[in-house]
Amino acid sequence: MSLPTFKFRWIPFLAMLAGMALFIQLGRWQSGKGDRLEAELGQRAQRQQLGPTRLGPALVDAAAVQDAPITVRGVYEPERQFFLDNRQENDQPGVHVITPLRIEGSQTRILVNRGWVGWTHGRSVLPVVATPAGPVQVSGLAFVPSTKKFFLMPERVESDPRLWERLDLVRYTAQLGQPLQPVVVLQDPGDASDTLLRHWPAPENRVGMHRGYAFQWFGMAAALLLFFLVACFRKGDSA
Repeated sequence: MSLPTFKFRWIPFLAMLAGMALFIQLGRWQSGKGDRLEAELGQRAQRQQLGPTRLGPALVDAAAVQDAPITVRGVYEPERQFFLDNRQENDQPGVHVITPLRIEGSQTRILVNRGWVGWTHGRSVLPVVATPAGPVQVSGLAFVPSTKKFFLMPERVESDPRLWERLDLVRYTAQLGQPLQPVVVLQDPGDASDTLLRHWPAPENRVGMHRGYAFQWFGMAAALLLFFLVACFRKGDSA
């Protein structure tokens, strides 16, 4: 019996190349996500080891202070306060309280996420939250809200102008008509003596997950190549 022979075919070859290109691209995409997340987590940990940065009226570079501890002095403006909807703690419905702070000696504002409050009296009645009067100093982490929108989930019309689905700094700046810092203060848990719950979990470390997915995609590309090579071998005719 003769040895197997290699029989090249263009259509399977081109299909194999297309499949490998797709799998390799998906692997690189997942690997890149893992690398970016690892860098972000490392930057967050490094910045949180630093002392707090004092923010003034001059607008900051959001990327330069993201996840860093900051402190700012000013006066709360409760008449401009609003709430972020659909925020749960321990399976309890509630909202986050967002209050603008007019920075001392200026017209520049910064939004302060003062924490979570339960919402148990029905959606027709917003929670009542007391706001400190007079000059205050606020400490917390600088947070940059995401600008991504879920295109498959159209935004609902809010039942109350003080109830927001997501934190949109562009929208708030347009309403305010005054300078607004491009970061939000996630107020420290021990920074105020009120009943608001301040629980700011760190981003989940999914670096290993993304790299595992990348390995799977690269493995599928290698398996496709191997399958093509094996399929090209055919047994020769018997003598």
